[in-house]
Amino acid sequence: MAGHNEKPASRLTVLATVLFYLVAAIAMVMANKWVLNKTDVPLFFLFTQLVIAVVLFGGLHVSGFFFRLPERPMDSALLKGLAPMVILGVVNLNLNNFTLKYVDASFYQVARGLVLPFTVALSAMMLHHRPSLLILIAIGIVTGGFLLGVALDLSPGGMTTTSPIGVICGVLSSVTTALQAVVIKQALGVVGGNAMDLCWYNNLLIAVIMAPGIVLAGEVPNVLKLFNEGGQPLSTFIYGSCITGVFGFLIGIAGLLSIKVTSPVTHMVSSAVRGVVQSLVAVWAFGDIITTGRGSSIALILVGSIYYTWLKNEEKVAQERAAGANMSRMENGYERVPMQDVDADIRKAEATQ
Repeated sequence: MAGHNEKPASRLTVLATVLFYLVAAIAMVMANKWVLNKTDVPLFFLFTQLVIAVVLFGGLHVSGFFFRLPERPMDSALLKGLAPMVILGVVNLNLNNFTLKYVDASFYQVARGLVLPFTVALSAMMLHHRPSLLILIAIGIVTGGFLLGVALDLSPGGMTTTSPIGVICGVLSSVTTALQAVVIKQALGVVGGNAMDLCWYNNLLIAVIMAPGIVLAGEVPNVLKLFNEGGQPLSTFIYGSCITGVFGFLIGIAGLLSIKVTSPVTHMVSSAVRGVVQSLVAVWAFGDIITTGRGSSIALILVGSIYYTWLKNEEKVAQERAAGANMSRMENGYERVPMQDVDADIRKAEATQ
């Protein structure tokens, strides 16, 4: 929970951050899909992206523009504090890539459509706060959209480009994404709230972990084959790695800034909007087909997410009005404010932050 003295970000800052995140995220997914369609080295491809991002951070440090490498030594306390975020990052990035590899770009949003339900479930477990009936209805709409899209695409007459493996990876990716929103907030405290420092550590440490992972996954022969044979696959890999490396660098910053200056709900809903735009771009870029089932699924996920956001905003407005009314009564006479009511308001406000 944020401190009461922390100044909230302005609406302009929030809007700019969300738009920055949307553009970087959509470009990253499209470029990733392009390379994954042409090559068979997903782990090495991800490792290359991370190395490029680390190099770009180093370039910013040398130029003295926007970022300086943190002076704090990378000691055991720092590594221990960042470990949950880094481990989740490794798992999440790989799940995202494998989801994208085994489903169409236009279906990617559907495959990862359970981010909101898992986020609400995680918040309920951590805060011991039972969601209202209306919140559960919104979650039901989103879950229904996911189930509809998956059922129709995996049915005998459905899309042959959708793999059960991709759907499973998408569900697991939804779980890790929901966890990341919480873990990253905690990790920011380890680096003094500096999102750029956190992004630097995140890229560097995940790259270090990914290097032996390439060997353990048996991907080295495919990497050697890629470079030995050359041709179009190698050209695609090189150009694609450069493009996705830059966009990966941007989306890392955009995602962290989005979580830092917006609420987890706003961050998540911006992801839902991104999915819709992303599906439309996929039709143009890859010739994906948005069937009636896919369109209905995406629409339900988006409607449920927007409805959920509206409900949470209404709850917040009601709490602010109640707090203002309580303050007015307190100023006019403490005897008019039952202490149990004040205590209940405080506990309710704290539970929803």
